[in-house]
Amino acid sequence: MKSDHLAMECRAFLASKERRRGEAMQRAALQILCGIDFDALLAASPQEKTGAARRLARLIERERMKGVRGHWSYDLNRHIALKQALDKLKISLTAPADAIRAVGS
Repeated sequence: MKSDHLAMECRAFLASKERRRGEAMQRAALQILCGIDFDALLAASPQEKTGAARRLARLIERERMKGVRGHWSYDLNRHIALKQALDKLKISLTAPADAIRAVGS
């Protein structure tokens, strides 16, 4: 009984750790690739978020075109990271601020 509870807590901890690692990698990639501080962006005004969403959409389209053309600098991981960031940004535009903070923690 106690070992089942401990195993369940261990799995939950490892899943949380993996999720945070992925988010940290995504934030670092956005900072390096686009100069976007995603944490600051989530706290920004809706107008700033909308502008950043347009910028991310343009970057995604440019990355997609590089992939279609077989350009040597195309990076699938960068493409995925940009898309995930845009998805999270769109959620933050529609969700209340309290819900966003709860998801981020």
